Amino acid sequence: MMQNIVKLAFSQTIKTMYEKKSDLAGPGISTYEEVNKVLPDNYSALLTPLKRMEALYLVKEYIEKGLADELNLQMVQVPLIVRKDSGVNDYLDRDGSRTPVDFPAGLGLDKRIETQVVQAATKWKRMALAQFDCAVGQGINTDMRAIRKDYFLDHDHSAYVDQWDWEKRITAEDRTLDYLKDTVKKLWKVIYGAGMMIKEKFPELNDDRYPDFPEELKFFHAEEILDMYPDLPRKERETKLIKEYPAVFIIGIGWVLEDGYPHEMRAADYDDWVTPSVTKNGKQMHGLNGDILVWNPVTQRRHELSSMGVRVTKDTLKTQLKLSGQLDFLDLPYHQAILNDEIPLSIGGGIGQARTYMYLLRTAHLGEVTVSIWPDELKKICAEKNIHVLE
Repeated sequence: MMQNIVKLAFSQTIKTMYEKKSDLAGPGISTYEEVNKVLPDNYSALLTPLKRMEALYLVKEYIEKGLADELNLQMVQVPLIVRKDSGVNDYLDRDGSRTPVDFPAGLGLDKRIETQVVQAATKWKRMALAQFDCAVGQGINTDMRAIRKDYFLDHDHSAYVDQWDWEKRITAEDRTLDYLKDTVKKLWKVIYGAGMMIKEKFPELNDDRYPDFPEELKFFHAEEILDMYPDLPRKERETKLIKEYPAVFIIGIGWVLEDGYPHEMRAADYDDWVTPSVTKNGKQMHGLNGDILVWNPVTQRRHELSSMGVRVTKDTLKTQLKLSGQLDFLDLPYHQAILNDEIPLSIGGGIGQARTYMYLLRTAHLGEVTVSIWPDELKKICAEKNIHVLE
């Protein structure tokens, strides 16, 4: 009897370890059987497709103006393609599982330019602060478009990505958890304001099934959440948390936590996830970055809106690249620019545009607010649930 109990406990431990490890990177639900389970039944969109587009552009205008006012940002042009050898493209994680689209450009050149479609403008923005000669406390915002070909395509992941990718110049003294949290609060104020505005302009969005958008955003460190739910993988920890607190900012994503795993894999060369930031209950916690997550009452699931953070210094860059086994990146132009103090210290992030529209306009699927490609299997599931995606 005891032997069977030990075997069962060991089996459960191995299962938990596997689930935690498999949950660190690679977004999406990963099977359409699971997608079918999580998409709501008896769904009906609150706005028609055309009215939804009208509402979407009002939200877009409100958020872009709000970010400009609250964070002192100027909208600027942003690249869709970058040189492959520049080191500017975003690899999204540090395990190499998500790679950009490559192609040669420049017909007629003796040697064509090897280029990549951006996956995000994270690194380019920091260099652009110098290009646009931004002063301390001043920054830029972009209407970024990208392709992420290695995403599993489900209800809130698309191969086509749109973000407000923003970046702001700061000083060494600003590289604190308090500064990060103050910036997050300003950002959330804009998103919340956009939600209240659009509900006023489109009364159809005031549906009794869906509670008001939470005005307050709660802050938790990833280590605290692990303490709260030590046996759960990351997404399940997040789900438990936001069922109680429907809008949260999770701090310290990328640093290896007490259980031997990071909350989620993060690239080593933009956000600073290694700097000691706070001590609680005698435990040192790390990281000057994090994610905004909300509870989506339509899908009844966790819903990520934004990833952001204080950016690496030349010292934390070297530390993080060493920890991730990527010191060879230091030879690339972007990384050399950080090492040689050629680009400013900054804070920045990306806010998913379609994700935000989906949340504020109460839709069940990303495809109701963005035009992309969707697998036939997914479209069939959606059609059966009265969800009509745009193509």
